[in-house]
Amino acid sequence: MSEGNEPTRDVLHAPPGAFVAAAGLEVDELSGTKVVGHIDLTSEHLTPWGVVHGGVYTTAVESAASVGASVAVRDRGSFAVGVNNSTDFLRASTGGRVDVVAEPLQQGRVQQLWLVVITAADTGKVVARGQVRLQNVPLPS
Repeated sequence: MSEGNEPTRDVLHAPPGAFVAAAGLEVDELSGTKVVGHIDLTSEHLTPWGVVHGGVYTTAVESAASVGASVAVRDRGSFAVGVNNSTDFLRASTGGRVDVVAEPLQQGRVQQLWLVVITAADTGKVVARGQVRLQNVPLPS
C-alpha cells in the first residue's frame, strides 16, 4: 500500500483497549437499536470490601451505549462518543454473571441518548442502570 492511502480504521471491529477488556463486557448481540451482552464478574472486579466496583458498571454502560450508537451512524460515516454518563448503582453484588442491555431513548442527527440496564443473571434483579448522551462525529480518516 502506498503512503497516503492508509485504510480508515474500523473502530467498531478494533479490539478493546486494556481498560475495557479488563472490565470484561462480552457483546452477544449488536445493532444500532440494541446491544446485549454480559460480564462474568470475578474477584478482579471487586473492591477491597468484596463488592463489585462501580467503575465496572460505569464502563459497561459507556461501552454498550457507545458501540450501539456507533453502529447506528456507521452508514453516515460517523461514530459516537460519550459526552455524559450517569450511572446509578442500585444493589451491591459480590460477583457472578450480569446481563447488560442497551437501547436508545433518542437517536438524532447530532446526538443520541441510550439507556443501559445491568441485571444479575441469577436473581433477575437490576444491579445498575445508566444513561449515556453521545455525540455523533465523523470517522477519523
